[in-house]
Amino acid sequence: MAFGQSAGPPATHKQMDELLALVMEAGFQDFREARYQMDFTQRQAGGKFSRDEADEYIAMLQERSEIERASIAPVQAAPKLSANERAIRKFSDAELAAELQRRGWIVAEP
Repeated sequence: MAFGQSAGPPATHKQMDELLALVMEAGFQDFREARYQMDFTQRQAGGKFSRDEADEYIAMLQERSEIERASIAPVQAAPKLSANERAIRKFSDAELAAELQRRGWIVAEP
């Protein structure tokens, strides 16, 4: 078997559609974005799976989906923050309020 080649026949279109739908349901946009969290190889991140690999990942994602649906508080992906939002999170509420007051804003606690 050559480097980077799958062991077995390629996954069917139906398998790939189902796998992509499950990956998207898990909170990813595509296979490449899910590569490290799902332990995909570089080949798999490019959307190339064997039938057996696709079946394994489909079963795993369906099982994970059922567990999340059954849980009381399903785990949700953290929202993606912009660079500015990440920078602001370093400061305390008091520091942010002081900066706003310095700029002429009126600040009151909720």
